Amino acid sequence: MTSPASAAEFVVRDQKDASRFTLTRDGELVSVLDYRDDGETVALTRAYTIPTHRGHGYAAQVVAGAVADLEGRGDRRIVPVCWYVAEWFEDHPEKAHLLRRS
Repeated sequence: MTSPASAAEFVVRDQKDASRFTLTRDGELVSVLDYRDDGETVALTRAYTIPTHRGHGYAAQVVAGAVADLEGRGDRRIVPVCWYVAEWFEDHPEKAHLLRRS
């Protein structure tokens, strides 16, 4: 038997026109990661989860999806401006090579 939570479809999308990554669950927006892209670096500026969806790890999912997307592109370094994103990178040292070095 499949539980509703495990059957949910999560999708991370880069909404370039809005400068944000979004996480949707079964088509419903649950979390957002805003960014600024200067052509060389992407500053991840704010992770936000819709209040009714907080406490389920959705911010971590949108950050992980954004990092995977940026890593796949291979042409940008990341600046974790948002405190949550900075903590995510501390918890995922295997992704430190993606960070911009000062």
